[in-house]
Amino acid sequence: MASLPALAAELVQIPVAVIAAVGGSDSVRSAKAATTTIPIVFTTGSDPVEAGIVASLNQPGGNVTGATFLGSLVATKQVGLLRDLLPKLATVGLLTSPFVPMSALIKREVQTAAQTSGLRAVVVDLNSEHEIDTVFSQLAEQRVDALVIASGVFLVRQRDRLIALAAKHALPSIFTDRLYAAAGGLMSYGADNRDAYRQAGLYVARILRGDKPSDLPVMQPTRFKLVINMKTVKTLGLTVPPGLLAIADEVIE
Repeated sequence: MASLPALAAELVQIPVAVIAAVGGSDSVRSAKAATTTIPIVFTTGSDPVEAGIVASLNQPGGNVTGATFLGSLVATKQVGLLRDLLPKLATVGLLTSPFVPMSALIKREVQTAAQTSGLRAVVVDLNSEHEIDTVFSQLAEQRVDALVIASGVFLVRQRDRLIALAAKHALPSIFTDRLYAAAGGLMSYGADNRDAYRQAGLYVARILRGDKPSDLPVMQPTRFKLVINMKTVKTLGLTVPPGLLAIADEVIE
């Protein structure tokens, strides 16, 4: 992340026709700081208005537009899905990180959802990959019944260890990205990130043909997908209610 400003400055010096700033808010901010004239197309999981990336979704203004998959806005639904799976759920945990740009928003969403549902919420921050074992021990000590794991590049890079430790502690967990469920995570619920990247590519093409970023509204997800890994369900000794299976977009056998 520390190298992003220098990389953005290098692209401006070339100069390039368009900058595709993908992978989160930090890359977009670095590109914005480097140029106010070269078009920038981003992908991000955060709310780009709240993050200060654009003025509004419909009229982004300036030289920046792109697509968001709103990874920060699914936490309430994720808590609800865990309740559907675990009727006796009493304590829900959230594992996030200060490296996740929308961490504060996700915390608020989970805490509000828990309070509304009469649940206790336990929030833990992962500050380093070396703390992963310790964090899961903390969750076990707090007697967390189920876990929401936030989205973000830093956590995605640790997904294999996160999935393995969730299994080791027999902790039902829900993730935002399908990558987790495909790799052995219990469930995922969120927008398809691939749609955001595809839309960003289309916007780059339109800008190269002459469109202005300020005229292209920020694209938002129109569909969120629930994926359930039945192998992990069986490993954890759980039973998925028929109603939950009925609304799943994908069931991994």
